[in-house]
Amino acid sequence: MDEFTVAGLRVVREAAACGSFSTAAENLGYTQSAVSRQIALMERAAGRALFERHARGVRPTEAGRIVLRHAEAILGELEHARHNIRHLAARPAGRLRVGAFSTATAALVPRAIAATAVRDRQLRISLREGLSPRLLAAVARERLDLAVVTAPETPPSGVATEPLLDDPLLVAVASTHPLAGATSAPPDLLRAERWIAGSQEPAATLLGAWRDPGWEPDIAFVARDWFAKLGMVAAGLGITVVPGIAVPVLPPTIALLRIDHPAAVRRTVLAHGGDRGAAGPRGVFAEALRDQAAELSAQVRQRLRSGG
Repeated sequence: MDEFTVAGLRVVREAAACGSFSTAAENLGYTQSAVSRQIALMERAAGRALFERHARGVRPTEAGRIVLRHAEAILGELEHARHNIRHLAARPAGRLRVGAFSTATAALVPRAIAATAVRDRQLRISLREGLSPRLLAAVARERLDLAVVTAPETPPSGVATEPLLDDPLLVAVASTHPLAGATSAPPDLLRAERWIAGSQEPAATLLGAWRDPGWEPDIAFVARDWFAKLGMVAAGLGITVVPGIAVPVLPPTIALLRIDHPAAVRRTVLAHGGDRGAAGPRGVFAEALRDQAAELSAQVRQRLRSGG
């Protein structure tokens, strides 16, 4: 059974572009008889003529235009694949593509990058910040080697996760706030407070992790940027929720207390493509992440014991 071929698709595309079999042969570096043979094979596979022949050249038939559209798409994808393979071959072996959600880039990931650099100064690490679902999708598509994300209910196919730390959600208040100096507070004690959040929808923020269904927080200000949130807290305009993972970069004008609620914790995990590259740079970086996660957890506990 005759079938379409890549060589035949290239000939069809070139002949349609220049309107001449002889010019197509010249452009492709073929003999004219080779081009005519490819066209004949493609027409046999299609079961009908692909070109109208006339005195001044050739023109695609309706069937030819259909084949041409598919040829453009198929050849375009093949050219894109070749480009990616060349790029892969040119990419240094010591390269690691890392993703992380925003607060993980405050201390955990930078510390792990620094620790990895001490062990392997030739390793180049690129960092992409983003939302956890998008980072997981990037790992699944092999656009990232690994990512620090909030634990998903079900990872995408081909993605494995391993725990890094159970990160407590903390309330950040101004150092002059009545709660400053406390180590923890029950949700009931926080109900009357004015909140600064990243959205007017509590479920889309860290408030949603532990908020009881019957309580709608009073969101006084919406700010997506963490510096803006903390600036408002320090000014006494409200309080906010911060993950423990961000503790090392919080200013001394902010006091912290734990939320006494079982859901006020966020599991942070390392996502990767299973065994892919586990013994190479990814393994070195994963070990540094685990070490830094343990140190960070101890630092959070120490700050809470000292009264925020």
